[in-house]
Amino acid sequence: MLTLHRAGFLLPDPAAPTAPSFADGAVVVRGELVEAVGPYAELAAAHPSARVRDWGRALLAPGLRNPCGQRLLERDYHPDPREEIGVEPVVDGLVGCTDEARYGASARRGLQRMLGFGVTAVAGPFARPAVRTAVARSGLVALPGPGPGASGAGELGEGAGLLDPLAVLPLARAVHGRVAAGGRADFVVFPVAAEEAQEGGVRPAAGGCLATVLAGRLVYRRR
Repeated sequence: MLTLHRAGFLLPDPAAPTAPSFADGAVVVRGELVEAVGPYAELAAAHPSARVRDWGRALLAPGLRNPCGQRLLERDYHPDPREEIGVEPVVDGLVGCTDEARYGASARRGLQRMLGFGVTAVAGPFARPAVRTAVARSGLVALPGPGPGASGAGELGEGAGLLDPLAVLPLARAVHGRVAAGGRADFVVFPVAAEEAQEGGVRPAAGGCLATVLAGRLVYRRR
């Protein structure tokens, strides 16, 4: 089944200054892969039977990379809502823990929160079996390390803001890969922070995303 994701602003590769962008753009997804990227009118005419998800004047871009996955999932604790201690990660809350079930449950909650910030790739390495399993089952891309030029937790700073790479990194540095025909359909839809012209075009609003797509599946949508 084909799905056509329409957005007011489409940045297929924010990390490349000369890469094309599209006002009223679209991404056509077939299964787990991107089939086409371009202007909405052109792709809608070429794929009249596609199901359309119209995100309005939002910004569609590649998903984000969180370089601090090892710390967030194997050191910080993500509370269960039933504990009534809030939703923010407890820094170093897993240090000294030996309960694999607790690691796994915390990691699953942490990964779910990352999806709400548009994260589609998370950096390890992960030593805990339960955490490795949680990452594998989440659908997020597991990276062996923070990535070229990154410095892990030091790149993003300290505290709960680590969940959101855009809290401290520009979009061009935070994205993982690009949205391109033939590639895996991993992308994110953000509300737009400002519509006035800026260097590099529009930018995402703070506070998380509207939707996250992993391997063609809509895995997060803001309520």
